[in-house]
Amino acid sequence: MGRLFGTDGVRGVANTELTGELAYQLGRAGAYVLTKEKRYAPRILVAMDTRISGDMLESALVAGICSVGAHAVIAGVIPTPAVAYLVRHYRLDAGVMISASHNPVEYNGIKFFNDEGYKLSDELEQEIEDILLSRMEVLPCPTGSGIGTKGYAEDALDDYIAFLRNSTGERFQGIKVALDCANGAAYKAAPITMLDLGAQLCIIHNEPDGTNINEKCGSTHMEDLAAFVKENGADIGFAFDGDADRCLAVDENGTLIDGDKILAICGCAMKAKGELKKNTVVGTVMSNLGLTVMGRENDISVLQANVGDRYVLECMLAEDYNLGGEQSGHIIFLDYNTTGDGILTAIQLLSVMKCSGKKASELAKIMEVMPQVLVNARVNNDRKNDYMEVPEIKAAIEEMQEKYSSDGRVLIRTSGTEPLVRVMIEGKDKLAMEKEAKKLACFIEDKLQ
Repeated sequence: MGRLFGTDGVRGVANTELTGELAYQLGRAGAYVLTKEKRYAPRILVAMDTRISGDMLESALVAGICSVGAHAVIAGVIPTPAVAYLVRHYRLDAGVMISASHNPVEYNGIKFFNDEGYKLSDELEQEIEDILLSRMEVLPCPTGSGIGTKGYAEDALDDYIAFLRNSTGERFQGIKVALDCANGAAYKAAPITMLDLGAQLCIIHNEPDGTNINEKCGSTHMEDLAAFVKENGADIGFAFDGDADRCLAVDENGTLIDGDKILAICGCAMKAKGELKKNTVVGTVMSNLGLTVMGRENDISVLQANVGDRYVLECMLAEDYNLGGEQSGHIIFLDYNTTGDGILTAIQLLSVMKCSGKKASELAKIMEVMPQVLVNARVNNDRKNDYMEVPEIKAAIEEMQEKYSSDGRVLIRTSGTEPLVRVMIEGKDKLAMEKEAKKLACFIEDKLQ
């Protein structure tokens, strides 16, 4: 068995890779590691998105939690950021979200949060994994009254919506908002919150049936939302992913407003109010060069963390910054929540629109996007991290980096959840970059099969 935890918890095809047995063992080991210092029977929040395998994995996970003497608190279908908030709000000892985020329905995942609503450090994940792989004997097996129970957080959704509502002093009367809920965890929370805040709504992809989550919809498929906004005359549109921890937008013309532009818009608005700590925004190595240029023009420092919202968060916490995120739409407003929160992001962007009186397209002009292409090389998963150890690949990458050193950049990185090596080139000539990126990706595929 290889490393279980990727960049965002444990993921795999449900019932073959992420089995009920593994979920049970994760429940046991995770509950133990996160609560072993407690002198009482700890309580752990458990939630999921809308995929059909959620019930199976929830049952197994809860059984594992109870088997080590912890109590499971079932929240049902709510967004991932709701777990991060509610763990703190209810003063629970940990939280678990069952979701594979933007991945297709056959996948699922399990990610843990500590009692402060933060995703786990690499060290804690490693401790859980070490127990699963070689030290199961350390886990307690209480009997009688020592066995854990399960209960239900019946107000979980309402309490999360109240938190979202209170994150802004603005009301959105007069703004027509289109939502794409990805048939996922936002399907109730997002529409109710927006209606409560006074927005006029039109909605697509909010009828989950267990199998249609992320199916040609949501933040990884923006085409439907772009067309929907124009057809309905909406002022702005928002698309979430399956667990609603990310959000992308389109303006009134159907033009994409990605995570980098959201950071630029909200960062400048926060700076103008004196709310942007140290006048700094934390992006990632995948952030568009245009974000850095925007920062230079507006006296905002733009830092680059490793890809993954957990690494953005680590940088924010280490240096006390309060805004960061990824191009993909994971945006962290640390004054409000401890993880990326798609609905909160939509609210903050709408608040800038309302306060400024500007159209979404006008706000988006704050940043000019540099042409960027991304091509995936599908490789043997066991070899995906070895690309720089193959001399021919290393030489090809270095040659490409030298070519774009003066007016662009080349970034090669692996996917944390899929058997992919990602080739990204940024520069001026998009057609030329596409050819170069495809050529290099094919070369990497050939060498790492």
